[in-house]
Amino acid sequence: MKQIFLALVFLVASITIVYSQSSDRKWAISLNGGAEQYSGDFGGGFYNFDQAYYGFLGGQVARHLSPHFDAVLQGSYGEIGHVENFANRFRAKMLQITLNARYNFFKNEEQILDPYVLGGIGFMQHSNMNVTNVVNSAALPNLGAGLNVRITPYLSAYAQESFTYTTGDNIEFASNGRNDSYLQHTIRLTFSFGGTKDTDGDGISDSKDDCPEVAGPLDFNGCPDTDGDGIVDRADSCPTVKGVEQFIGCPDTDGDGIADSEDVCPDVKGLEAFKGCPDTDEDGVQDSEDACPEVKGLADLKGCPDTDGDGIADAEDACPKVAGSADLKGCPDTDGDGVADNADKCPDVAGVVSNKGCPEVKEEVKELLAEALHGVKFESGKDVIKTSSYSILDNVVSIMNNNPEYKLKIEGHTDSQGDDNMNLDLSKNRAKAVKTYITNKGVDASRMTSDGFGETVPVADNKTSAGRAENRRVELTVEF
Repeated sequence: MKQIFLALVFLVASITIVYSQSSDRKWAISLNGGAEQYSGDFGGGFYNFDQAYYGFLGGQVARHLSPHFDAVLQGSYGEIGHVENFANRFRAKMLQITLNARYNFFKNEEQILDPYVLGGIGFMQHSNMNVTNVVNSAALPNLGAGLNVRITPYLSAYAQESFTYTTGDNIEFASNGRNDSYLQHTIRLTFSFGGTKDTDGDGISDSKDDCPEVAGPLDFNGCPDTDGDGIVDRADSCPTVKGVEQFIGCPDTDGDGIADSEDVCPDVKGLEAFKGCPDTDEDGVQDSEDACPEVKGLADLKGCPDTDGDGIADAEDACPKVAGSADLKGCPDTDGDGVADNADKCPDVAGVVSNKGCPEVKEEVKELLAEALHGVKFESGKDVIKTSSYSILDNVVSIMNNNPEYKLKIEGHTDSQGDDNMNLDLSKNRAKAVKTYITNKGVDASRMTSDGFGETVPVADNKTSAGRAENRRVELTVEF
């Protein structure tokens, strides 16, 4: 008997841990063995291993009731005895049959290590081996605790301690009012069996499959996740398109927090205010309606800027940095003459369009300046004004005094006779001489400019004397 017990201990210790009885395999049968100890009129032998070894073999049938509870019918047959002294000793055969309810602490049926407690009632029969004596008694109560080690889906190992208190009190030929009780140290191998139904063939039994008619992975309790987004199809509003949990499995391609189904611009990150469309320049006008999507602008101008605030978009404003009028393409007209300042030669003085915004030059002025064109004469080859020209220049002085808004541009020219450089110097000096004359007559020099161009700007043919006479001239032009 002792050799059988040791063999069972070695078998249990050497098996790799996996799984065992569950709701899919509701029935289990077991082979068990171990040692029994007595406590009664001859003394207490519990956990006293100095006593002789008394072993047993047995079996059990268990029925799975729920993840926590099993019903267990167990039987064992072996020996029991005790040696207090030469006079107080006995040895007997013992048959025990018990019906117990077993409570498993872990609800998870795939728990590898599952402690439990049990309790129940039973029947015991003792046959004294020294004399003819058979004692039948009730095992009441039968209590115990143990550890279930699941090894494979069909095989488990148990280690159990159980206590039985009986209604008998004479197995040891002594009856002192103390009923006999027994302690069993048990190890057990259990084989679970029973049919498992797997309708969808996904390897998960229907009893554990949340979707028993549709194949799915174990991670989702047998339910499919067609699009692989981590949300099972039955809870996925878009089961065939990978999505995010926030939108119950529906996609948000651009990641802007707006589901594609409600996103007018699903491929570009945008704002909720524009139904998922972007506003790159953050001017409150979405890009699709913004004529200037990368530059902050105004809603009234389709998102384009108006730097000078004149109500004309910069792109259409000829003067985008200065407020102006629509009639002049956004440019100002300071003097109010209808000519925009950027095209007005006299922006501070009202003029006419024909004269580029400057006042109209009087006809008598034009005639006098035309007279001066060839009327101003110089000593030959010199920048000395002839006295005959003084009257003409005096008239020019009168014009400048009577028209303070006038400015005078004086330009000197020569014919092609002689050295080019000398001609250039001569033309400059003659123009300067005219300016000096007018200045000396009281006209502010700041109102006049003078320059010379030598023979470079002819107005007639230098090959003829008449042409050369035309080219020798001083041009006077009124400016503003």
